[in-house]
Amino acid sequence: MVSSKTELPSLRSGDQLTREEFHRRYAARPDIRRAELIDGVVYVASPTRFSHHDKPTGAMIFWLFAYAGRHPDVEAGGSASLFLGDDEVQPDAFLFRVDPEGRGPRENAEGYLEGAPQLVVEIAASSVSYDLRTKLELYRRSGVQEYIVWRTLDRAIDWFRLRDGEYVRVEPDPRGMIESEAFPGLRLDVSKMLEGDTLGVLAALTTGPTG
Repeated sequence: MVSSKTELPSLRSGDQLTREEFHRRYAARPDIRRAELIDGVVYVASPTRFSHHDKPTGAMIFWLFAYAGRHPDVEAGGSASLFLGDDEVQPDAFLFRVDPEGRGPRENAEGYLEGAPQLVVEIAASSVSYDLRTKLELYRRSGVQEYIVWRTLDRAIDWFRLRDGEYVRVEPDPRGMIESEAFPGLRLDVSKMLEGDTLGVLAALTTGPTG
């Protein structure tokens, strides 16, 4: 009997593709959990570890969804494919404001988001991760207003804010809190997030008005 097995299209880190060709190949590769295209170069993610990636990702998504649940004009998401011009990425978590006039991120006919969210979160191993290099530059030029990177091996969270086209690092206030400018009331208790105290993170988030 002649095999009818279909050969899957190639998709490897370092491949140079257009976004359209990248998306076509990625959609045909259900065996690949996560791949991104930045500046025409493919990045296929390595398998993720629970404590160093999945658990902190879940904590950040919980935080953002808790905020979005109290603000009907705000949407939260995680790992969805996001089209930024000729680039296609999958942020670990993100938050955006719904604009009835169609400005900002919007869903295309296929259900994919196009345009930059106001806030993006990535979980990285350390300061040498490409989340703090290649992706930081992409988000900066795409106009992401606030970018948060949780460096799990370093036990640190970096919060960047866009100022005059450049990212500036934001430091916690004397209480150990950082509050978003793009989303008033979105407060992060940095130490409690690092400790895995999700109830403490939620308490800090809900201490102000819903807006």
